[in-house]
Amino acid sequence: MAKRDYYEVLGVSKGASASEIKKAYRKKAIEFHPDKNPDDKGAEAKFKEAAEAYEVLSDADKKARYDQFGHQAFENGGGFGGGGMNMDDIFSQFGDIFGGGGFGGFSGFGGGGGQRRVKGSNLRIRVKLTLEEIANGVEKKIKVKRKVQAPGTTYKTCSTCNGTGQVTRIANTILGRMQTSAPCNACGGAGETIDKKPADADAQGLKVAEETVSIKIPAGVVDGMQLKVSGKGNEAPGNGIAGDILVVIEEEVHDKLQREGDNLHYDLYVSYPDAVLGTSKEIDTVTGKVRIKVEAGVQSGKILRLRGKGIPSINGYGKGDLLVHVNVWTPKTLSKQQKEFFESMREDEHFDPKPESSDKSFFEKVKDMFS
Repeated sequence: MAKRDYYEVLGVSKGASASEIKKAYRKKAIEFHPDKNPDDKGAEAKFKEAAEAYEVLSDADKKARYDQFGHQAFENGGGFGGGGMNMDDIFSQFGDIFGGGGFGGFSGFGGGGGQRRVKGSNLRIRVKLTLEEIANGVEKKIKVKRKVQAPGTTYKTCSTCNGTGQVTRIANTILGRMQTSAPCNACGGAGETIDKKPADADAQGLKVAEETVSIKIPAGVVDGMQLKVSGKGNEAPGNGIAGDILVVIEEEVHDKLQREGDNLHYDLYVSYPDAVLGTSKEIDTVTGKVRIKVEAGVQSGKILRLRGKGIPSINGYGKGDLLVHVNVWTPKTLSKQQKEFFESMREDEHFDPKPESSDKSFFEKVKDMFS
């Protein structure tokens, strides 16, 4: 089933401000919150959908990529997690949208005030891709060093918050006695503290381990685009949620092809005899070599378009083209015999420039339009 537009999900326009987006998400989250809609799978799905939309639209970088590429920018692990989102993920990431003490008459996130699950930190890596890999999509296996729970580490219920992850304070104000809740400082809101840990673990019971992570990169990504591999970042202590790996795409320079959006450009140099007599040339594409025909009498600057030989659109709108720019190579040194030949051709009518409309330069075509 196709995803709905994020702006449509939150009921805001594309030009909505950050505060308007936040307000719209709060309204949707209150409407479909699990505490208000117990055992309602439809409401839970809409709650997740709103959280996914807010996660993207509240982040300036993700919002810009979504505005440019749509949902395709976050496919293959590049987004919030879609239908596979964990409710605790949402609660831990966006619980502050309602303030520390919940909202309305509800007990807070997690169905009855359960403990807040701490999320591990994210890892950021750069992945270099060739044009060929970008054009065809690729699966990369990357070695990463991430923090994981050390074997032998055990946890116990936090004595400060009794496992709730929250501490409640009552203060006297001019409006009367006010009750507020905040994450427990002793356990960081996790509801657990370390009971035992091995000597090689850090203060949180974690240790660094190397792991090979498989990253599926869709065809058509662009330089600077960021994908996300959920749950493969640093782990959190206790019953926490692992962070994510943020994958930044870095496009390698091709020695013969230049990219412009979904189109590719190729400079083809042909000799003067080949330009006069015509020839065929083998050129590079992102899917292998192809042979193209160069017509007799081709002019320098001629562009040959190979349709569908460019980069697939990240939005799924087909493929770009390969534009072959013909450059007639004029020799700089000639033998005496060659010079004599061209001297004899100076007055030959076949060598007089007589450009047709298709041969004229851009500026000549514009001039003709207004003449």
